[in-house]
Amino acid sequence: MPAVIEPEAAAARVQAVRALLAEVADPEIPVLSIVDLGVVRHVRFEGDGRLHVGITPTYSGCPATEVIRTAVRTALDVSGHADAVLEEVLAPAWTSEWLTSAARAKLKAFGIAPPAQATSSPRRLWHAPLVTCPRCGSRATERVSEFGSTPCKAHYRCSACREPFDYFKCL
Repeated sequence: MPAVIEPEAAAARVQAVRALLAEVADPEIPVLSIVDLGVVRHVRFEGDGRLHVGITPTYSGCPATEVIRTAVRTALDVSGHADAVLEEVLAPAWTSEWLTSAARAKLKAFGIAPPAQATSSPRRLWHAPLVTCPRCGSRATERVSEFGSTPCKAHYRCSACREPFDYFKCL
């Protein structure tokens, strides 16, 4: 029978694991952690005492998913959680609304326009949104390509400062 852990100690253990995962960088946008992205769905110790970590892929077929899974597994192993259970959580599907406010600020500082306001209509995603340039703040921008350096980004150009930039799409 596993030892009973006081609620405060359990909460501290969960916070320590969350802090550890906040150091795992997204392989495609390294200024963001997987916690910033909102892909860490849960961190909890089950009744058997084992750590369970749930992660949600940003979208089906994302090439970074396996890299993220491996990085999480490595971080957990190195920190003494080799028996942790890594769970893939597919529902609800990840949405760009799960980006933290810190993530949005980091994207902008890195030169990537954060996602525009979320939409409940998939049809609206086909129309190029009005995107603010992360460098100069102008809204005089145009989409150059539906796909940027990764499938989750579109490539834009600012008409004011003439600089190209990526836009993190609403998903």
